[in-house]
Amino acid sequence: MKKNVFVFLLALTGNLAGNTQQTDYPFTPVPFTSVKLTDQFWLPRIQINHSVTIPASFERCDKTGRIKNFIMAAEKSGKFCTTYPFDDTDIYKTIEGASFSLSLFPDKKLEGYIDSLITIVARAQEPDGYLYTARTINPASPHGWAGPERWVKERELSHELYNSGHLYEAAAAHFQATGKRNLLDIALKNADLVCSVFGPDKRHTAPGHQVVEMGLVKLYRLTGKKEYLNTAKFFILERGNYKGYDPKNKDPWRNGAYWQDHLPVLQQKEAVGHAVRAGYLYSAVADVAALTGDTALLNAIDSIWVNLVTKKIYVQGGAGAVGAGERYGENYELPNATAYNETCAAISNVYWNQRMFQLHGEAKYIDLLEKILYNGLLSGVGLDGKSFFYTNALQIRHNFRHNDMEAERSGWFECSCCPTNVCRLLPSVPGYMYAIRDRDVYVNLFAASTASLQLGKQTFTIEQQHDYPWNGQLRFMVKTKGKIPFTLRLRIPGWARQEAIASDLYYFGDKKQTDIRIKVNGIPVTYQTEKGYALLNREWKTGDQVEMELPMEVQRVYSNDKLKENQGLVSLQRGPLTYCAEWADNEGRTSNLVLPAGKRLTAEFIPSLLRGVTVIKGEAISVQTGKDGLSVSSRQQPFTAIPYYAWANRGKGEMSVWLPETIKDLSIIAY
Repeated sequence: MKKNVFVFLLALTGNLAGNTQQTDYPFTPVPFTSVKLTDQFWLPRIQINHSVTIPASFERCDKTGRIKNFIMAAEKSGKFCTTYPFDDTDIYKTIEGASFSLSLFPDKKLEGYIDSLITIVARAQEPDGYLYTARTINPASPHGWAGPERWVKERELSHELYNSGHLYEAAAAHFQATGKRNLLDIALKNADLVCSVFGPDKRHTAPGHQVVEMGLVKLYRLTGKKEYLNTAKFFILERGNYKGYDPKNKDPWRNGAYWQDHLPVLQQKEAVGHAVRAGYLYSAVADVAALTGDTALLNAIDSIWVNLVTKKIYVQGGAGAVGAGERYGENYELPNATAYNETCAAISNVYWNQRMFQLHGEAKYIDLLEKILYNGLLSGVGLDGKSFFYTNALQIRHNFRHNDMEAERSGWFECSCCPTNVCRLLPSVPGYMYAIRDRDVYVNLFAASTASLQLGKQTFTIEQQHDYPWNGQLRFMVKTKGKIPFTLRLRIPGWARQEAIASDLYYFGDKKQTDIRIKVNGIPVTYQTEKGYALLNREWKTGDQVEMELPMEVQRVYSNDKLKENQGLVSLQRGPLTYCAEWADNEGRTSNLVLPAGKRLTAEFIPSLLRGVTVIKGEAISVQTGKDGLSVSSRQQPFTAIPYYAWANRGKGEMSVWLPETIKDLSIIAY
C-alpha cells in the first residue's frame, strides 16, 4: 500500500473527472491520517477495532449468510438467507471501517480479504449497475419488503437506495485508503443508474432510509460529476411531497414524520422521526448547503439543531427516546427507563455535528460532538471490542426493566447495523481533532498525538501531551520550519465554562465561574475568546509550547423543569464524561441509592478497573427492606460511579445515570 495515499487523494478531490468544486465548507477538517495518536484512551480502542471488531464483523457477516447473499445473487440461484433487505450494508460498512483502518495500520492480509469480498460484490451487480441481493437472487420472488419491481417500495421499506448509499461511502473510503478502483467502479456504475432513474423529470421518490445523499456527495467530491450532487439535492427536496400521507394524523407512519417526510425539508424545524435516518438527512443537508451555497437549507438545519439541543437530547448525548419507530419523541419527552438511544443514532449525530462546525466554526457543535463520542456512542461497544449495545439505556432496575437486552451486551443482532457502524466510525476519530480556515488552526478535540498540518506551502506539527479525559492539564508543542504566523484557536469546552450543554436543558449545580489559564512558553497570557475558542495569534516557531488548564471538578447535573421525570434527580459529570452508578461497585444495587446534595464527591484513577478509569467516590444513602418483608430502613454506604461508556462490562445488573437527592415518596412493588 502506498503510504499517505489517503491524504494525497483528498488533496485531489474532484480531479478524477478533471473538475474542482468552487463552493464548500469554510472550515476544513484535517484528515485523520494526518493525526497520529499516542494516547491511552482512543488509540487502544482504534487498535482493538482493527484487530478484533473488524475481523469479528467480517466473520459474523460470513456466518450469518450476508456474504452468501451476494454469492447467490451472482448465481441468480437460491433464497435470500438473512432477515432484512438492508443486510448487504453490513458488508459495506465493515469494508468502509476496514479501509479507514488500513490507512492507520497497513495490513496486507486484511487488504487481500477486502479485495476478495469486492470480487464477490462485483459479480452480484447486474449489468446496468443495479445491486440489491434481496431482489437479484430471485427477481420473481424478491424480499417481502422489496415490492414486485425495482424502487416501488423505496419510500417505505425496500432500502434499495440505503444500500446504495453505504456502498458509495465504502467505495470512497476504500479508494482513498488504497488507490484501488475495484469497489469505486462498482459504486459509480450504481450511482449512474440511480441518477438516470431519479430526478425532476424522472421518478420522484424520497428515500425511505437516508444515507444515499451523503454517499452521492462523497462520489461528487471524488469525481466532480455534477449529477451526483444534483441527485443528492433532489432526494432532499423531495421530502414532504408525498400526497398519500395525512398531515393531520398524529401517527408518525401515517403523517410521514417517521421518514422526515411530513414537511418539505425547508419547512422542517424539529428533529423528528427515526433518529438514525434523521441524522443522516441532516448531515446530507449540511453537505448540500455547503456545496451549493443554499442558505435556505442551512437555515432549516440550524433550526433543527436548536430543537435537538434544547429539547430532545439525553444528558449523555443519546438521541431517539421512543422505541416504537426508534425515533425522537415530543419536545422534552426523554424518559429514562425506556430510553432507546440507538448507537447508530449517536454515530449519525457525530457526522451531523462535525458538519455543523464546518459550516459555522463554533465550538458548541464540537462540545456536543465530544459529549456524544465519549458517552452516547462509546457506550455502544464493549471494552472487548466484540460486544455491543443496540440501544443505550439510562436506567436498569432489577426485575422491572423494560428490556433485558439493554442490561447485557450482545455480539451481534438480527438487525446488526450498530456493530458495523462502530467499525467505520472509530478509525476516523482523529479526523475530528483539528480544522483549518485561512490562517486559523482550530484544536477541537484533545488526545495525545502528533498532527501534521499545512498552511499554504508551509508545513508544521502540533504535538499534544496530556492524559485527557482523565486530566485537564493540556500541553501543545509546536514544531515548524522557520517561523509561521497563524492564530491557534483552542476550544474551551462548554463544560469547562460551567455549561452542561448549549441550552438550558441541563445545567451544573455549581455555578462558580472558573478562569481557564493559558501559558505560552511558561508565561501566563491574556487572550480573547470567540465562539468558544481561545485565540492565540503569533509567529510560531519550533519549541513553542502552549499549556491550558481545564478544571476537572466533579459536577452535579440537573435538568430543566420541563423534564418532569428528572425532577429531584441528579447525574454526575467530570470533564467530558457522564457517569453512572453500576451494581458491581454499590453492593449489588443502584435503584435503592440516594445521593444527598452537598455531600463531598472525589475522583480517583484506578488503573486496574475497566482498563483504567477515573471513578467518582462519596457516600450515598441506601434504602433497605427488612428480612420480614414489611419494614424499610436506610443507612449510609460507600458510593462509586464509573464513566457511563464503561458500564455492562462486568456482567448483568442494575445501573443508574440519574439518582434522587432526597426520599420524597416510596412505591411498593411485590414480585
